Order: sequence, then C-alpha cells, then structure tokens
Amino acid sequence: MNKVFLFDALREATDEEMDRDKSVFVLGEDVGHYGGSYKVTKDLHVKYGDLRILDTPIAENSFMGMAVGTAMTGLRPIVEGMNMSFLLLAFNQISNNAGMLPYTSGGNFQIPLVIRGPGGVGKQLGAEHSQRLEAYFQAIPGLKIVACSTPYNAKGLLKSAIRDNNPVILFEHVLLYNLKDYIPSEEYFIPLDKAELVRDGNDVTIVTYSRMRHHVMQAVDILIEEGYNPEVIDLISLKPIDIDSISQSLKKTHKLMVVEECMKTGGIAAEIIAQVNDNYFDLLDSPVVRLSSQDIPTPYNGLLEKATVIQPQQIVEAVKSMLA
Repeated sequence: MNKVFLFDALREATDEEMDRDKSVFVLGEDVGHYGGSYKVTKDLHVKYGDLRILDTPIAENSFMGMAVGTAMTGLRPIVEGMNMSFLLLAFNQISNNAGMLPYTSGGNFQIPLVIRGPGGVGKQLGAEHSQRLEAYFQAIPGLKIVACSTPYNAKGLLKSAIRDNNPVILFEHVLLYNLKDYIPSEEYFIPLDKAELVRDGNDVTIVTYSRMRHHVMQAVDILIEEGYNPEVIDLISLKPIDIDSISQSLKKTHKLMVVEECMKTGGIAAEIIAQVNDNYFDLLDSPVVRLSSQDIPTPYNGLLEKATVIQPQQIVEAVKSMLA
C-alpha cells in the first residue's frame, strides 16, 4: 500500500496505461512541459515525448475534434480540460461526434476517448471556473460519466476508462486533488457503472458523489454520536446511475436523501428521484429529500460561495428532520 495524493493517483494510472499501450496519449492545454494545471501529467513528457503528451493551443473545439478523430482511427486519447467548464466550447464535438458516432456509423467506429479534468466549486475561482457540469453532459446519449472522490477510486476509474471502448467523462473535483490516502501497490480496476457502499446503516440512505461524499461523512460522524445510523452510497457512476444499489439500500431504510453539488434544477438528484419514483416508489416511507447547490452562478465572495454549496450541518439537520 502506498499513501498518495489524488493527483498522483491519476498520474500513476496515466503512466501505467501509457506504458502498457502505445496507442494511449494525452492532449490538452499545458499538459506537457508544465505538467498540467494540477500536476496530473507532471514529467510524463520526459518519458513519452511531446507527441504522446501533447500540448495544444487554447482551442477546445479543435483539439476535442482531433481527439475524436484519433479515437476513430485506432488511438486512445485522454483529453485533459484545464477546467471542465472550458470544454463547453467543445460541446458540439463531445455530443454530436463522440457520443453519437458509434450509433450513427452503425457500429463501424468505436470512440475510446477519456475526457477528464477539474470541476466543481473551488475556493473563490469565480463563476466561470466554478461550474457543476455533470447534468450538462448527462443528457447526451452514448457517454459514460464517472466522478472520483478518493485517490483509490480515482486511479481505478481512470484505468478502467482508458481501456473502455466508449467515450468516458471523468469528473475530478478541484478541491480533492490534495486529498491523500492509501492505494494498493498491485494493479486494480474499478467498474464504470457501479456505486460504492461507503457505510452500512439502516435509518436512511444518503446518496452522494465527488466532494459531497466528504461533507456527508462529516455529517455522519455527528449523527452517529447522536444515535443515528445512516447508510451512505457514493454514486461514482453518474451515467448510467446504479439504481440497483440504491434500491437494495431502500429495502432496508425506506428513506432516501440525495446530497449533490450539482444544481437543483435538472441535476443528478432530479434524475435519481425520477428513477426511484418510477421503479421503487413502494419502497419509500417518506418523500425523497434533495440537498443541492443553489441555482445561481457561483459567487466570488467567499461567504456567499460557501452558502451556495450544501454544508455538513445542513445534512445533519435534514436527516434529523426526516427521522423525527
């Protein structure tokens, strides 16, 4: 077991897969000699050269199109978005090309493409750099979407994503790169379509993902001291949603809370609630509680920014209210 930062876990996954398969390469802004904005590709250009760790111009639509084209013709590109919100400039390439080409070509083309990079609400990064884009991409057919929350699942998910023959978006949270934890020394993979049972319990099912996993666990520590026993599920896979794991938990708890950093309107929680109501309504003893970010551009002011995002104490109060 090695204790590593989350950004180092991602770097290890990239290095191992590039070493194993010469068709894997990285492209994006400042991924080469600078080593990436959050050092996920630090020094890899020394080992693999400037064509496999490819610095691109500030032209997201262009280099995403190049990535799709290389994926169609046999390579396995990893696109790093310096900030995931910048990739809105490449939305057409991600949607109309990456997501749809396997279908519209009648299966003649595979798109083994990984799109990864930092997102979420950071610390005073301003509205344009603090976007929660999960729901933007969730509606695109043909994509797989995962969100890492620990160094362990970051490495396992990225390795699985690189080997998958479909386009995969890996969301990394800008405030989790310096999270440090133990990961196995031996090679491992994490499925792209399974949630993780973080804590077993029987009072209420709390479903969350990404940075909110850590807010939930802070709240759970307080709740346990006060005699509550919540179950916690980290979604990990945002598309497809592992609704089976959620339903198995609901058979025990019969109560569901979803905690997300995504916007409330049309967010990931909204999709979960719709699927639960469609398929497992009879398992519920009370309405689903949804704790989501405010539907506003993220303020630059630190206090207002904090108020935009769900905090641990709000989770504690919401659980107590549900179980009162």
